[in-house]
Amino acid sequence: MSVRTDMSRGIGEFEPIQEAIPEWAAILVALLTQLGDVWFLALLVGVLYWFHRQKREDAAVIIGLTMAGLSLITGLKHVFSLPRPSQPLVALESLPGLLQPLYEATAMASGYGFPSGHALMTTIVYFSLANRLSISTPRRRFAGAATVVALVGLSRVALGLHYLVDIVAGVAVGLTFLFVAERLLARYPAEQGTLAFSLAVVSSTFALVASSLEPDAVLLLGASLGTFGGWQLIKLGQDVFAVDRPSEAARPVAFRVALAGAAFAPLVAALEYFYLFSLPVAGGALGLALGVFVTIPVLTHSERASRVWTALVFWLTMALLGLRYLLRPSTWRRGYAGGRQVAGRVRRWIRTQTSK
Repeated sequence: MSVRTDMSRGIGEFEPIQEAIPEWAAILVALLTQLGDVWFLALLVGVLYWFHRQKREDAAVIIGLTMAGLSLITGLKHVFSLPRPSQPLVALESLPGLLQPLYEATAMASGYGFPSGHALMTTIVYFSLANRLSISTPRRRFAGAATVVALVGLSRVALGLHYLVDIVAGVAVGLTFLFVAERLLARYPAEQGTLAFSLAVVSSTFALVASSLEPDAVLLLGASLGTFGGWQLIKLGQDVFAVDRPSEAARPVAFRVALAGAAFAPLVAALEYFYLFSLPVAGGALGLALGVFVTIPVLTHSERASRVWTALVFWLTMALLGLRYLLRPSTWRRGYAGGRQVAGRVRRWIRTQTSK
């Protein structure tokens, strides 16, 4: 049955593409495909979020859509459960010994093959970047995004990891997802970050159900909850600083606290009720770590938050210095000597009064 499925998905695309690539270029193709790998995309959007402070919410949206896309492809692969082709570009043994570990790590994959995760994720990430960044012109940004998606997709076929239909399906699902997500985000411009992270939570829940609690899906759900909760803490601070009187912030603060609590509660519960090295604990720890990851750059670059933090550090420092001074032996000796002097004066005063 699997063979019949493979035959129906392939159109003889491997031979002409692989014959056009010399053996020495195989490692270059393997490195090219890393432009769509999870580690590279996560690093890309993470660095953008931390250092692109002028468009922090746009960067947060891209993180949310990236996580939603990763969860979506995880769920879809388990729904279809179609195998990968077995048409490697080169035999691992034919490469020099020093290059074999690198090629094995970058050009080989396991798991299901339809749709292509690299095609879907590059479509979501690079087209989101083209849509929300302001570098160069929109035409050039979208042309660059399309070029990267095409090159990564072609590299996956060249490496024999996907059929062409897997790539087309991945791009189609990615574009459809972006179209729906961007229309939803456009309806609520003030809550785009919240909506993007909400999509990540919904998609990771779908992945969890579709994969029957696969480890990757558990980690994705934890990560989605953590980033959603962290973003609510950021919005909480913005709501508080946006009003002139504290009473005006009561309702939005209660709303944000409820959302953040709902997101963090399962993560804390996982750490509390499962044994240390279990999968739920790993998901909870990852979620809490990403919650911190989301909030730290905003606290660092927010002028008002910096003032509060500076004041807090100052008073804590003063308190610690005072405590340190009180705990010194010399302080205790001076205190003891001073106490004896005061006690002596009190005794003399009492004797003077009683002798009258």
